[in-house]
Amino acid sequence: MQNRADNLTTIAAPATGPGGAISLIRLSGPRAIAITESIFSKPLADAEGYTVHFGTIADGDRLLDEALVSVFRAPRSYTGEDMTEIACHGSSFVTREILSLLVRRGAEPATAGEFTRRAFLNGKLDLSQAEAVADLIASESGAAHRIALNQMRGGYAAELTVLRQKLLHITSLLELELDFSEEDVEFADRSELENLLNDIHTRCRTLAGSFRTGNVLKNGVPVAIAGAPNAGKSTLLNRLLGEERAIVSDIPGTTRDFIEETIVLAGIRFRFIDTAGLRHTEDAAEALGIGRARERIGRAAVVLLLISEPLSAEEAAERIRTLQLSGEQRLIVLLNKNDLWNTVPLSEKLAPKYPVLSISARSGDGTDTLQEMLVHAVADDIPEDTLIVSNIRHYEALIHASEALEAATKGLRTGLSADLISEEIRQVLYHLGTITGEITTDDILGNIFSKFCIGK
Repeated sequence: MQNRADNLTTIAAPATGPGGAISLIRLSGPRAIAITESIFSKPLADAEGYTVHFGTIADGDRLLDEALVSVFRAPRSYTGEDMTEIACHGSSFVTREILSLLVRRGAEPATAGEFTRRAFLNGKLDLSQAEAVADLIASESGAAHRIALNQMRGGYAAELTVLRQKLLHITSLLELELDFSEEDVEFADRSELENLLNDIHTRCRTLAGSFRTGNVLKNGVPVAIAGAPNAGKSTLLNRLLGEERAIVSDIPGTTRDFIEETIVLAGIRFRFIDTAGLRHTEDAAEALGIGRARERIGRAAVVLLLISEPLSAEEAAERIRTLQLSGEQRLIVLLNKNDLWNTVPLSEKLAPKYPVLSISARSGDGTDTLQEMLVHAVADDIPEDTLIVSNIRHYEALIHASEALEAATKGLRTGLSADLISEEIRQVLYHLGTITGEITTDDILGNIFSKFCIGK
């Protein structure tokens, strides 16, 4: 994206989507107030910031609409520049006509994310906060909203600033030693430096480790519904969704591909995936569906294993084993069709090791408890006051910073020279700086802000 903040241009774009009762059009730049005044019936040149004015919008003698115009003065605005916001009626025709008129009077159409990009370039937001704006707009659950809001308010950036300040202190001491290298003096206590590097390394690893939780909360917790054919997987999905989304049939192998739908439980978005029944088959299409089912099960954060016929504990354990779950995946065993067979003996044998719930997918018995179990399984990983990383770019930067911290710590232990240790620490500073935007490139900025919506 071309950087136009330095070109003294004024940009304009709708900040609301079509179809609403009210449409909001934003302008930002040195001529925002003057351009708006040129089409508005009230004078704005001497208007104070944070004031709202009622009047009409006209193209010469042609009246377009009645509107409210809000005025914001630099630097106390979202972008740090002079801004106006025109609240007109939500007609798409009216919005287009006003935008066309603004462009004819000297404004330029804003590109995706250009308002937030200017806010970043003018020091109103750091880069992690700017990215959180897009995450906040896209959030579809309370958990995703909470993570984005915390990041946008600067909690994440404040943590990284503290880490960078500590690292800068270490680097300054090490580089001071280089100025007195001929005198063989040490300004930095090596054991104290190692402890400090270890503390910073632990914090970086903790933040990076939170990405798995943050990513699933941002995009939805993947929950795979697994089991043998006719176990009741599609019936359970329909029950959880409250609608007939999946085809239910007594014929084994009906589901030959996965079906995915989302619901929000207690502010957490879950992506339920109904998979093909797991069994050996000679049918090529069904085998392909089973292969995709295993792939989806392997990616799920939570797996619901439905068992709908009497099994011994050994047989049930074998079914669990064939799922090939990793240590990070959660498993809940569901004993389905509990009105048709005695689930108590199997439940008693499995319960010490796996959460077990007796349900009836058809009648809904036990599904309320299942929803509570799912929420608790995820909520336990979300401490209220803990910072959570949900951005892949931030995660990768933290991993690179951790690797450089390991190298610096190893250098301290092995007596590496101060200049080489300092270079590793500078790598840590670089990677942490890319998160907040203290170090960045036009390519990175272009990639980030191109994903924003127009008008933000």
